[in-house]
Amino acid sequence: MYNVSVSPHVRDKSSTKSIMRDVAIALVPTLAFGVYQFGWNALLLIAISVLSCVGFEALYELLAKKPITVFDYSAVVTGLILAVNLPPTAEWWMPILGSAFAIIVVKMLFGGLGQNFMNPALAGRAFLAISFAQRMTNFAVDGYSGATPLAVLKEGKLVDIKDVFLGFQSGCIGEVSALAILIGAAYLVIRRVISLRIPLTYIISTIAIIGFIKIVQGTPLNADFGYYLLGELLSGGLLVGAFFMATDYVSSPVTVKGQIVFGLIIGLLTALFRTLGQSAEGVSYAILIGNLLVPLIENRTVPRAFGCEREKWFRKLIKEGEDDGKK
Repeated sequence: MYNVSVSPHVRDKSSTKSIMRDVAIALVPTLAFGVYQFGWNALLLIAISVLSCVGFEALYELLAKKPITVFDYSAVVTGLILAVNLPPTAEWWMPILGSAFAIIVVKMLFGGLGQNFMNPALAGRAFLAISFAQRMTNFAVDGYSGATPLAVLKEGKLVDIKDVFLGFQSGCIGEVSALAILIGAAYLVIRRVISLRIPLTYIISTIAIIGFIKIVQGTPLNADFGYYLLGELLSGGLLVGAFFMATDYVSSPVTVKGQIVFGLIIGLLTALFRTLGQSAEGVSYAILIGNLLVPLIENRTVPRAFGCEREKWFRKLIKEGEDDGKK
């Protein structure tokens, strides 16, 4: 039996549903640790965030008389990523507002999955951070009421690398444990859901530029400097942003060169936000700005079609011959 069809002829068993399901599974370790760390309110926020995203997408499609797409798990993933970026002290209504902005404004009004111009979950998080800045930066939970590791680093102090790696610190629900994030990232890489091109470029460029800025500012090159950079790597949303947000299929480049350029740009922005900005964190805004630049990046990095250079050379040769004939 032959399968007769138009190109492309490469077939794969992957689908939007299977990819989104894998991303949801990969987010389980870091969110589960967040619940273990911060208690039942964290679980409540995660549940509300997911249910809100699914509900708003289904409601919009029903009102607009469009096919129901909530069973592809994309709304579930949006809800999970939004929950990753919420402080454990957030009020129950905050993920509802963030979900409404993420799903209705950023995703559905632009045509649904595949048409959104930026990561919906990060846009929802940015909306909440701008609208409720004080609530979104309150991480005081019983047992973990101190400053976040990034805030400590911002003051020029060092953090306990072991606690930061394992996750015994304050912060957002899904970003406190570097170990749990890396377990989920390994799952995505093994399942070939993501490549390491964007995450590694992003992480390396961020740490390298932060190190360069600190050296220019006069920071001595010693063991403490290495611990500082390691703290920057493991703290905040850098790892979860690199593996789960910057790799979003819709809002990141598809070209190989474009992915590298994208990683470098958001790495530069994150480093500048963290070292020179008012806030200690900058991952969300860096990735969102990078999302807006994706069309330009892809336009400048699209591979040349086979034979394009030879066609240009041939046309130039013909033109030169015509010019010689006129003379």
